[in-house]
Amino acid sequence: MGLKLFNTLSRSVQDFTPLHPGQNPVGFYCCGPTVYDFAHIGNWRTFVLGDLVRRTLELKGCSITHVMNITDVDDKIIRRVRETRTSLCEFTARFEAAFFEDLKTLNCRMPHHTPRATEHIPEIVALIEKLLARGVAYRSADGSVYFSIEHYQATGRRYGQLLKLKFDEMRPGQRVQSDEYAKESVADFALWKARAPEDGEVFWPSPFGEGRPGWHVECSAMSMKILGPSFDLHLGGEDLVFPHHEDEIAQSEGATGQPFVKHWLHGAHLLVEGRKMSKSLGNFFTLRDLLARGFTGREVRYLLLTAHYRETFNFTLDGLLGARAALGRIDECLGKLREIATSPKSKPQSPRPDTSTLQRFNDALDDDLNISAAWGVVFGWVREMNRRLADHSLAPDEAADALAAWEKMDSVLGVGAKTEAEAPAEILALLEARQAARKARDFKRADEIRDELKAKGWAIEDTPKGPKLKKI
Repeated sequence: MGLKLFNTLSRSVQDFTPLHPGQNPVGFYCCGPTVYDFAHIGNWRTFVLGDLVRRTLELKGCSITHVMNITDVDDKIIRRVRETRTSLCEFTARFEAAFFEDLKTLNCRMPHHTPRATEHIPEIVALIEKLLARGVAYRSADGSVYFSIEHYQATGRRYGQLLKLKFDEMRPGQRVQSDEYAKESVADFALWKARAPEDGEVFWPSPFGEGRPGWHVECSAMSMKILGPSFDLHLGGEDLVFPHHEDEIAQSEGATGQPFVKHWLHGAHLLVEGRKMSKSLGNFFTLRDLLARGFTGREVRYLLLTAHYRETFNFTLDGLLGARAALGRIDECLGKLREIATSPKSKPQSPRPDTSTLQRFNDALDDDLNISAAWGVVFGWVREMNRRLADHSLAPDEAADALAAWEKMDSVLGVGAKTEAEAPAEILALLEARQAARKARDFKRADEIRDELKAKGWAIEDTPKGPKLKKI
């Protein structure tokens, strides 16, 4: 295949080879949103990375089964349900719908499966029963069920595959009920949490008593139901390496005795304006916050795709302005290419995209998704196209070939085309007045109208096909 990715499991860049090349679709699982609030820009870096990985594999001709779970029950959600005095379903439905709207705004392809934890309680219970039967889980006095790290390691398996844990400096054997805990507390974690008064109506019956699943076991049950006990690729943010993904491995391999995931991919943290994102610092942004400031989904997507996924990335509002300018360069070039490709002199034929440009673009992606190098290919191509446009050396069929090359590259980048704003009637009337002034050779009046349009946020571009309005 040629694609090399950093595998957290081996701590090295490796050739990405599916478990069953050419036989089954590549099984791809991405940890999805916990729907207790709107996803913030740090979350979106991970989800856009997942989309980049999927698009890259599809460009290479891979068949994909893309799964993204919806965590619709956990500690944070139950706390918010209690605070808002709503039902679990009513509370989570709002944020789930918002997440998928935002996913569309960022032009991310919809996963093939989006399983909800609350719809997989039978599978979760069955997995816990299997862990109990294998002796790597146990019941506590309050009716909860915990995973035993000590018993798991006694079966010959290792806890700490994704990162090196110093057990002698930690506190193994203790129990934690919280879904999230620090590296310093290697502890038996809850698979099933016994019903407590603060849970309200959020509970399910089980052989262990009324209660609810722990966060970690949800992903194991859902991923293995859809993708099988072993699959190709699991993706998430680096904050999920421990404990979440480490616990997923332990639960899954403890139940099946088989390797869980062949390749683990993790995206690095995101800073905002040079600091860790925090509401108290005023640098906490959801996608909707950025849209309210006048930015577009494609500008946000572009900026999130400018740094390598394993690099800590500084997301800034100035960076979004730079993204706008960069996309403007691409859009302007594409607009001129389309004019030439659709000119009366063009002859219908199948476009032949430039294989040299596409090969360099593919080579960049093969190098552990070197997105900076990929954009370097794109803007090198834009410079070459602009040079040929300037010296009028581009024939209609060559312009069509160039557009076909862009479509291939954008099938991975996913920034799409700019949506032209529709000019209001007042602006269109001014444009007609300017045309009338030009015909009457009243160029002073024509220039005045141009300035008036500019003051209202519209620029005029005179082309061989007539004037065009552009929103500034």
